[in-house]
Amino acid sequence: MKKCANIEAFAALDFEASSLAPDSWPIEVGLSWLESGNVQTWSSLIQPAPSWSLSAWSVQSAAVHGIALEVLQDAPSASAVVDDLFERLEEKVLVSDAPEFEARWLSRLLHAGEYFPVPEIQDYHHVSFAQFSGLALDMLYETLERHPPPHRAGPDSARLVQAWLKAQQNS
Repeated sequence: MKKCANIEAFAALDFEASSLAPDSWPIEVGLSWLESGNVQTWSSLIQPAPSWSLSAWSVQSAAVHGIALEVLQDAPSASAVVDDLFERLEEKVLVSDAPEFEARWLSRLLHAGEYFPVPEIQDYHHVSFAQFSGLALDMLYETLERHPPPHRAGPDSARLVQAWLKAQQNS
C-alpha cells in the first residue's frame, strides 16, 4: 500500500455556475480538505461581477443547483470571496474532478477579484491514483459511486474529500 501522509496537502475545489456556456461565471465556490483526519469545508455564494454577462444565466442550470439569480444579489462580492478562498487555501494544491471547468470559473472569479495569477488545478482522479491503491482505491470510488454529487459547491467538494478519508481509513 502507498503511504497517504501528504493527502492533506490537497484541497478539492468545486464551483456551481451560471451555465455551461463559454461565457458562464461562478455563482458558488466550495473548498474541502482533510485536516487531522477530519473533512473541513468552506463555501460561499458569489455576487455577479459587473463584467459578467447576465445573458450567460441558464434556467436549466439553476434547476440543477437550485440557486436563484435573485439570491446572488446579496452574496459576497468576487473580491471578498477571493480573500476568503485564499485565507483557507493556504499552501494547499487545488484539485477537481472537472479541472477544465473549474479552471475557467476560478479564472473568472480571480480576475473579477483582481487577483493574478490563477493557480493550477490538478485532476482529482490523477491525484487519487497517485495516493492510493488496492482496497483503498476501491473504497474511494465506491464512496463516490454511492454518494452522487448534490450539485452544491460545498457538499460536492466535501464528497471528494470524504472519499479520500474513506480510502485513507482502508490503507
